[in-house]
Amino acid sequence: MLPKEQGIRHVEHLVSFMREAIGEAEKGWLAGEVPVGAILLDRSNGIIARGHNRCVLDTDPTAHAEIVVIRQAARIHQNYRLTGATLVVTVEPCIMCMGAIINARIDTLVFGAFDEKSGAGGSVFNLAQDRRFNHRLKVVQGVLEEECRGLMQDFFAERR
Repeated sequence: MLPKEQGIRHVEHLVSFMREAIGEAEKGWLAGEVPVGAILLDRSNGIIARGHNRCVLDTDPTAHAEIVVIRQAARIHQNYRLTGATLVVTVEPCIMCMGAIINARIDTLVFGAFDEKSGAGGSVFNLAQDRRFNHRLKVVQGVLEEECRGLMQDFFAERR
């Protein structure tokens, strides 16, 4: 599901970046976390932050992969505004994470699997385009969707 105006070169980059995020999710799984991974790209598509869920590791309910990378990037840039950045995450962000993404002024969100229970990037809620907020962002949905969804399904099947 990529906008038609985006060329094949752009699609290849998104797939490559999503594979990086999947690698982060796998690290999270090995650490006992729900396998969600994220990377944050600067304007020139350089990776400036990477991470995975750390809720269990940090005993912090806010340590979702998206929040982890936003915090890293803000420290690196010494600025809580991350304009021009692109966030690539394996699963559609929740309401908390979308709030952080909007407040950080991230330009583009790319995600893999939809979260049909609590997704805030277009499936249950669409906070990215809510006109009541003073910032809206572009959203690219479903990049390597089956692979990202399969990772989550395998994790929870193993837990049961």
